[in-house]
Amino acid sequence: MSFFKRIFGKQKEEAGKMATEKLNIGIILGSTRQGRVSPQVGAWVKEIAEQRGDANYEIVDIADYSLPFLGTTDGQEQGVAKWNEKLDSLDGFVFIVQEYNHSITGALKNALDSARDAWNNKAAGIVSYGSTGGARAAEHLRGILGELLIADVRVHPTLSLFTDFENGTVFKPADLHLTNVNAMLDQVHAWSGALKTLRQ
Repeated sequence: MSFFKRIFGKQKEEAGKMATEKLNIGIILGSTRQGRVSPQVGAWVKEIAEQRGDANYEIVDIADYSLPFLGTTDGQEQGVAKWNEKLDSLDGFVFIVQEYNHSITGALKNALDSARDAWNNKAAGIVSYGSTGGARAAEHLRGILGELLIADVRVHPTLSLFTDFENGTVFKPADLHLTNVNAMLDQVHAWSGALKTLRQ
């Protein structure tokens, strides 16, 4: 076998292997407060995603990592290392985003800032909620994702506190959101697969 056949044959084999391996997508809960509803929204997105069978989807709760606020410690805490390790294992993300004062939560911003390389060259979708569907928080998040070299997809499901939550606490999404969530997941899956080749 010639040198070129060995090289290009190996590349073709690796590309084929990547095409058959399922991607790992993390559904990141962006709130840590008591009484939060993000676990309900995250579970709903995961249920929809798992019916597709195109990737491995998991809930990633930033509350589980006890991340210190950036700059207040030396960053050597076990939670910080575990957070970066988890992000390293993922090929893409879906952020569950709440709007606070026209932006994302401090906990989510801190979680984003608590890693760097682990975010790079991956894709993300956003599912937001708030009085205006969380749209302003999502737009702030897009700027942060760009700085972290995360490619955010276009389709963006927005959930209203007035129509998709009973008494503001029990999540009861309208059926119309199903189409948008699946379209968003289509884009996250496609972009995550494409960007994985860049990281190889």
